[in-house]
Amino acid sequence: MEKKNIWELNRVGVEEFRAQEKTPLTLVLDNVRSLNNIGSMFRTADAFGIRRLLLCGICAVPPSPEIHKTALGAEESVEWLYFSTTAQALAWLRERNTTLCCLEQVKESVMLQDFEVEQGREYALVVGHEVDGVDQAVVDECDVCIEIPQCGTKHSMNVAVSAGVAMWHFFSRLGISNS
Repeated sequence: MEKKNIWELNRVGVEEFRAQEKTPLTLVLDNVRSLNNIGSMFRTADAFGIRRLLLCGICAVPPSPEIHKTALGAEESVEWLYFSTTAQALAWLRERNTTLCCLEQVKESVMLQDFEVEQGREYALVVGHEVDGVDQAVVDECDVCIEIPQCGTKHSMNVAVSAGVAMWHFFSRLGISNS
């Protein structure tokens, strides 16, 4: 098999990306502290055509050399907004009739592979702090908690990796396709 060259990847420019149809998913970062994780989530959101990122609380915002290092410019293509609290972001999303999904390990969580997304609905996916996860008050405000099944000894993954796995779930069921 031969690797694709740069022209065969069908990359679009920033303006064309901004104008194209988006996967009806907003990624909400609840006090994510690592700028590398924030940049990585921007880059993955760009790859899956995610509607926007909401950066909340202690999250750093672009422009930032540290975010850019992992985002590779996706902070310019993906729409983002900053909220001083995640509660404000959730209220903003509720006003837009968005289903609030929390990516967290809770007693009543739905395993990711069992979570059914519906065409025509807007979703938000809340991910949390690298050590503390999603704040309990934020968990309480969400409509559903989704958990990624794991079988290792750590029972946790990096927040950017977890967000990427979950974004793929939404994208594979709701997303646009450039193929």
